[in-house]
Amino acid sequence: MSKKICGVLTAIVTPFDNEGALNLHELKNQVNRQLNAGNGIFCGGTNGEFFVLNEEEKIAVTRTCVEEVAGRANVVAHIGEISTRETIRLGKQIERMGVDAVSVITPYFVPLKQQELIVHYTAIADALSVPVFLYNIPARTGNTIEPETASVLAAHPNIIGIKDSAGSYESLEGFLNAVKDIEGFDVLNGPDSLIHQGFVDGCSACISGLANVAPKEINAIWTRFKAGDVVGSREAQESVTGLRTELYNVAFSPAAVKKALQIMGHEVGASRYAVTFSEQQENTIRQIVSHLAH
Repeated sequence: MSKKICGVLTAIVTPFDNEGALNLHELKNQVNRQLNAGNGIFCGGTNGEFFVLNEEEKIAVTRTCVEEVAGRANVVAHIGEISTRETIRLGKQIERMGVDAVSVITPYFVPLKQQELIVHYTAIADALSVPVFLYNIPARTGNTIEPETASVLAAHPNIIGIKDSAGSYESLEGFLNAVKDIEGFDVLNGPDSLIHQGFVDGCSACISGLANVAPKEINAIWTRFKAGDVVGSREAQESVTGLRTELYNVAFSPAAVKKALQIMGHEVGASRYAVTFSEQQENTIRQIVSHLAH
């Protein structure tokens, strides 16, 4: 029986040094910053810039997170690659590191039918011993996991849930309704704007990119909800919704989140993909994060 993934997991950024190489020392700092706020770790995902990391780096990031967490919280690692074969190859290396689960985006670039997604995920879940979360992020992959597909895959004993980052309440609600009667299959919320509503409707956890910038503020949504303070949880959500909107209006989230962290004094480095910030954009981000604890 796998350990249930609950609460807040931070989609942690991957720090780089001034030359663009991995900065594992700073990754440890960021892991501990999240643990101090009560959050678990989701590594190697979109905010972790998996799409610009090579295999060796993905393994190093996961190993560092697992070792630094040392059993104090959940660690989930993303392993999705463009092919079934490469996803399994990476997954077999990651599962030996002691993660609680892995997450797998749909293949990208090539459009796939729902039956092809079922074949893809079934092969991965068959090949791995670590529990698997499906990961739906159609805006980035071009492929959508339909709720009915998730319910079919939920029958696999090694597929324990889905992370939905489609970005809409309709998508999240669709998955919650499709699997509500399936024991042992959880829905993880991706969009930071829907954390509170996700918990209200039955999500077991959220995967938050914004928690890199506001770890305690995001955690308050969960801890208040868990304590039965639904109103307080909603108020905590409202306090970060504006932050999310303003920050993500400046740039795509990994770069914007990293720039915010840099401005706050964290040595996470710049993003590797081609993105630039004007002086005006940096000043805007500085104003956005000025009220947050560094």
